[in-house]
Formats: sequence, structure tokens, C-alpha cells
Amino acid sequence: QVLLVESGGGAVEAGGSLRLSCAASGLRFDQYNLGWFRQVPGKEREAVSCVGWEGITTYYADSVKGRFTISRNNAENTLYLQMTSLKPEDTAMYYCAARTDFGPCRRAVDFGVWGQGTQVTVSS
Repeated sequence: QVLLVESGGGAVEAGGSLRLSCAASGLRFDQYNLGWFRQVPGKEREAVSCVGWEGITTYYADSVKGRFTISRNNAENTLYLQMTSLKPEDTAMYYCAARTDFGPCRRAVDFGVWGQGTQVTVSS
């Protein structure tokens, strides 16, 4: 069974930091391109950041560039998202996702494997 399990979410004040983790099982982790998406009620799920299977190719949404850092540890089957200088507009449910093909980090529909999400709440 393929599983992605996120953790590390929580409530912080603006300017604070959080580190999200996504533990994977049941798949050849190093063969998957991975991403973090976020969603607020009533809005579409949006891409936050993606990383290639090799851990080198990365993408960041303009809204998080310079504040968030994506990384992966293929030996430990874990994806990370280090979030700093958090803003209230970063408040959302954050999901990790995986895909076997390589493509733009943009559409949630391109990712076939999803975690259950972890809530991030940033207060002003």
C-alpha cells in the first residue's frame, strides 16, 4: 500500500517557522518527483514547491520564494518543507504529493499519490 503521511503542521505567529515532513512507504521513493501543495476552503489546491527525484531540480511558487525550502532524503523516504518568515496568507492545509513522470509543478491533477494533509495556521 502506497502511503504519504505529513506531519509538522501547527499554529505559529507571523514571522515564525515550521518544518513539514512527509514520510513515504510502499513506493520506490527515489523514482518519484515530489511536491507540496496547499489548499484553503473554497479555493483550488495550489502548488507550493516541487523537487525532482534527484533532489536537485526544484520549483517554488512566487509567493514562497526565499522563505520556503524543499528537500528530500531518499535514504529515509522523506520529503521536507522548511517554512520561514511565515505570513497569515500561508495559512492552509498542506499536502505532499508524488508523481512518476517529470513535468511542470503546477497542476494537482498531475500527481497521482497524495497524503492526508497537515494544517498550518499563521496568526498576525
